[in-house]
Amino acid sequence: MKRHTPYFLMILGLAVLDQLTKALVTAKIGLYETIPVVPGFFNFTRIHNKGAIFGFFSKSDKLPVFILLTGASFCALGFVVYYFVKTPPGERFTKIALSMILAGALGNLADRLLRGYVIDFLDIYVKRWHWPFFNVADSCITIGALLLIAVFFRRKPACSPSS
Repeated sequence: MKRHTPYFLMILGLAVLDQLTKALVTAKIGLYETIPVVPGFFNFTRIHNKGAIFGFFSKSDKLPVFILLTGASFCALGFVVYYFVKTPPGERFTKIALSMILAGALGNLADRLLRGYVIDFLDIYVKRWHWPFFNVADSCITIGALLLIAVFFRRKPACSPSS
């Protein structure tokens, strides 16, 4: 269990950071209010996302959609926890990637369960083209997934075919 302590601390730290930033945004920025940070590129804009990642299903206030998304979140969380536990201790980058994904999933799941929506506030754009709003948890999930993909591509095959 001690070998997992740094990862658990990372998960806890990132999930807490996510919730702290959302609390700060909620206290300082009104719903749909925009605060320019880098004009023409980056704003803080608070929105409430009732949907999935990148706002899919966000226009739905239907209970079945909420139940489906919450259930999917729990399934995904279980899947990542399973692979985290099964990953050998020596595969540090895989453990880090899974830890980031877990932290992000926990942060957004906490929002969904406590509020019924996820607070998004990071708004990146160029002219009229906006990337979907996101938050620290989404960033953790994305960075963790990219790191996991990099780990898989760098992995050497277990055995090479003989000639």
